[in-house]
Amino acid sequence: MLKRLHIYFKEMYPIIPRLLLGALVFLEIYFIVLLNNGVTKFDIGIAECVCAFTVFSFLCWLRIADDFKDYELDCRLFAHRPLPSGRVKKKDLIIFISILIPVTLLLNLLFMNNFLFCVILYTYGSLMAIWFFQKHKIQKSLPLALVTHNPVQMIMNIYIISFAVIKYGIPALSLTNVMAAFTLYFPALIWEVTRKIRAPKDETEYVTYSKLFGYKKATNFALFVTLIDIVTNFILVWNLNKISVVLLALNVGVMTVQFQQFKKDPTRFKLVTVVERYTYIQEIIMILTIVAYLLFGKI
Repeated sequence: MLKRLHIYFKEMYPIIPRLLLGALVFLEIYFIVLLNNGVTKFDIGIAECVCAFTVFSFLCWLRIADDFKDYELDCRLFAHRPLPSGRVKKKDLIIFISILIPVTLLLNLLFMNNFLFCVILYTYGSLMAIWFFQKHKIQKSLPLALVTHNPVQMIMNIYIISFAVIKYGIPALSLTNVMAAFTLYFPALIWEVTRKIRAPKDETEYVTYSKLFGYKKATNFALFVTLIDIVTNFILVWNLNKISVVLLALNVGVMTVQFQQFKKDPTRFKLVTVVERYTYIQEIIMILTIVAYLLFGKI
């Protein structure tokens, strides 16, 4: 079983990179909230490690749940993947998550100040795994699946924000906290949409947004969300580093041009690949903003 799990995680959810991702997601939201609320002295301990691990653990659970949900479709369209190919058994993953989820919940109960938010997060994730008891409706509708599933990123953000708010006595309802709740929600939404936008010649039986609405309309929607997203980033870094504002503006300017290029020629590149590069640059700027503030103060 361990060998089969190794195959699964190597191909579908590389553990070390995803642990790093969980830490970066936590650190970005955590410090953006604290710095914008004037907190510059930090008490870092085991709770911060548990919070970062919970992000990793929860995203791992979503990855496995998604493979269970799409198993029949993957057998037809992505038969090379570990689960549909038979190289990994469903039982292997069930045993793994039966250990991972209780351990995560126990760590949160013992060390976190926001256990209720952890329960809400995992409850929502579990409801997603069973299509909110509406599989016959949601599975057939890509927009409905997006509306019901995509908010999970915001709920995960709120889990992190609640930890910082409770620990440092920060006001719960503020513009900063609201923007922080959206800061990784929009990139997740943009990625989810653009990974299902294809050139007409590349369409298959797999349902995509470009098949439902046309690739130009789907691309326009992704561009619209991108512009909304950058406003939330501007608000979050405005009081920390004006150079970051300029860099974020340049990054979104380049991305806007690439959206227009894709609309003119959808065979020129895969849109999701460009969006991923844009998102990586955006998140690097956000992380460097935090580092620069901690080292040099407001710029």
